[in-house]
Amino acid sequence: MVGGGGSDLQSPKKRKREHAEGKAKPRPQVKGGGDGAKRKKHSGAGGYADHGRGAGEAVAKKKRPVTPKEKRLAAKEMSEARKMKRKRHYSLEKELTKLWEKMRCHDVSKEERSKVVSEAIRKMDGKYLDIAGSHVTARVLQTCVKWCSQSGRDAIFDDLQPHLLTLSRKKYAVFLVKKLIELATKNQFASFISSLHGHVAKLLPHTIGAAVVDYAYQRATQPQKRQLLLELYSTELQLFKDLTVQSSCSVLETISKLGLQKSSVLQYMTIEIQKILEKGTVEYSIVHTAILEYFTIADKTSALDVIRQLIPLLTQGASIIDGDEPSITSELPKKTKAKKKRLSEPLIVRIMQTREGLKLAISCLKHGSAKDRKKIIKSLKGHIMKLALNDFGCLFLISIISIVDDTKLVSKIVIQELAKNLKQLIFDKNGRRPLLQLLHPLCSRYLSPVDLACLSYNVPSLSSREGEALESATEVTSENKVDAVTDKEPDGLEGMQIVSESKKDPSQRRHELLIKSELAEALVQSCMENVGELLRTNFGKEVLYEVAVGGKDNVLEGVTDRIHKLHDAIASDAAQPKTEDIEHAFENFFSSRVIRRMIIDCPAFAVTLWRKALKGKCKIWAEGHSSKVVAAFLESPSSEVKDLAKRELQPLIDTGILKVADHKAMEK
Repeated sequence: MVGGGGSDLQSPKKRKREHAEGKAKPRPQVKGGGDGAKRKKHSGAGGYADHGRGAGEAVAKKKRPVTPKEKRLAAKEMSEARKMKRKRHYSLEKELTKLWEKMRCHDVSKEERSKVVSEAIRKMDGKYLDIAGSHVTARVLQTCVKWCSQSGRDAIFDDLQPHLLTLSRKKYAVFLVKKLIELATKNQFASFISSLHGHVAKLLPHTIGAAVVDYAYQRATQPQKRQLLLELYSTELQLFKDLTVQSSCSVLETISKLGLQKSSVLQYMTIEIQKILEKGTVEYSIVHTAILEYFTIADKTSALDVIRQLIPLLTQGASIIDGDEPSITSELPKKTKAKKKRLSEPLIVRIMQTREGLKLAISCLKHGSAKDRKKIIKSLKGHIMKLALNDFGCLFLISIISIVDDTKLVSKIVIQELAKNLKQLIFDKNGRRPLLQLLHPLCSRYLSPVDLACLSYNVPSLSSREGEALESATEVTSENKVDAVTDKEPDGLEGMQIVSESKKDPSQRRHELLIKSELAEALVQSCMENVGELLRTNFGKEVLYEVAVGGKDNVLEGVTDRIHKLHDAIASDAAQPKTEDIEHAFENFFSSRVIRRMIIDCPAFAVTLWRKALKGKCKIWAEGHSSKVVAAFLESPSSEVKDLAKRELQPLIDTGILKVADHKAMEK
């Protein structure tokens, strides 16, 4: 027990600091002080006294730090001495750091950098494994691998090759391993893939190791990808390397060819995927592919269980802890939470870099509950534009506006952000697609067969319609078909509906998202303000066309007056005389074709255009690209439009100036 003298006790750090400053307190007397008296008595006989006196003189001779500068220098010397004892290659580390500062500069010449890199490699020779684990020297070695010669790179790879799997689990060495994989020769990369055999299932649940496996998977050839992926299907495939040499990585084909038991494969994959889900390493494309393959054999309960575990992981920002093993945020101490790197965007946004990631997100959206869908949409707040401009992200937004019944939530989070950036979206290849989906759902003109097949993806065991499992199994075949789209013959995939658990009528959902949210008015206004540029651009003309004709099933019926104003704006642009500054709307490649489509499909626009731009001027535009526009009046299914133009166009046809018969060939 500590008595009243407890206040004299000090922490070790405080005692060291006071000792360095020369303020060390004398030690307090403890029980048995008589022993001190004996020593004093003994010293009087000339025993210990002389020795104590000599030590005191030695301390007195050593200069004690007095000024703040001297104290800092003394503390620095003590720190250096401790590091020298603790670190095996501390002196080498200091030398390499100085060289690294030179070699990583952008303004250094090639010759100078090569000289510095060679010197650093010479100093590290034989010590690569020790150096790769340090957070400082690992960066030096990584920079050397980047800039050194191929022979030097080969020497480093050969020295570290037996230890690459070990280094793949280390926090700092992992970047060196990635750099070696990136710059490896074909044979070196093949040997690394071979070394991964039997370890893929163990590395994927590891926070750091999973990144290395996926990095190799993304750079691998198709046979190498199959080799990595097949290990997740069965213990036999993990043990016997020869079994992984197959022409397909489909789990159903693997079971059929090798005669495996479906129940044992399902059990093994369930265990392995469960480990990955528990660790949260689901941001990698190899994991997405494995889960999608798992869905093809999983029963309803197993598939739903995986989806329910995925949704919380996808809607929260993934985190990396400063350590080898991940942990749950709520269980972390405060200091560890402070060191944690937080990423602002949720995982579901970051997995939209691959088609497999998109399919995984769509399966969670389709087969999740209403509460899950709400959670997914809320997690996207502030990231809608990033998704809209992404190749696969725009397809995910299409799924949201086609599936989710809660149109108020979709309008608040998705539609409002799209409405704020309409000018950017209507000219972008991907950004226009969610808008076109609302105007003309699942149109094969704007979505390829691969995209349509992706949007219709369903987990076979969770499909609500009979025979949906067969449709899902044949999707891969349909993805390789060519989209043959014509004006009059829409592709067979165009009428395909996105299967989901939605209860609201699709036309009602479109009306609420377009009209009630006031997106339609903003879209028409944006088209009017940019009519000239939209007419003459490849992507913009499609949006202009759908708005001008009122959308499929006349979905824009509520803003008909504003659409008529848009017709006037297009006709006014077409009525402008020819100038050298800008190509005329009737002669431009894109605008002439989109105006022709509008004339055929929208009689109201055709009448407006004739009266404002073409009446009495058809002879001027009867040749070149503009002839398509003039001839379109005679191809219109509306008798009113035909009768309007026939009197003026018939003489041009009779004299051979306007050639209507060759129009289709010219268009192709």
